[in-house]
Amino acid sequence: MPTLSENKKIRFDYEIQKIFEAGLVLTGQETKSARAGGFTIKGAFVTFRGALPYLTGAQIAPYKSAGILKDYDPTASRKLLLSKKEIYYLKAKAQEAGLTIVPLKVYTKGRFIKLEIAVARGKQKFDKRTAIKKRDFAREKQKLARR
Repeated sequence: MPTLSENKKIRFDYEIQKIFEAGLVLTGQETKSARAGGFTIKGAFVTFRGALPYLTGAQIAPYKSAGILKDYDPTASRKLLLSKKEIYYLKAKAQEAGLTIVPLKVYTKGRFIKLEIAVARGKQKFDKRTAIKKRDFAREKQKLARR
């Protein structure tokens, strides 16, 4: 399962509540570009159009070997493939106050490209400070244990 793109800052900015695995609907040249490392999920999020979930704000660079592509939008919304039960759950959670659905990472699973999404709640500034303090304390503890 090689990771194609990961948003590490999400775990610092959000408190993750539940994680899901979703498939992505991509064109052939988008798949090749993603496998070549042209996929970016920074600032992306999941939206709903009717009852269907879409990944919004992600960028897939044009595939270099494909030549000039007319009417290609690298930031277009891409449909997510989930079960009905998961879609209903996510839609209900997205409508709750303070919750959002964010992508964590994009990876390959066999010949498919999968997206790991999470229901998350944004952290307050003081929550981030305590996370930094805990991380620094653990780092100092690790240094002392090595001596």
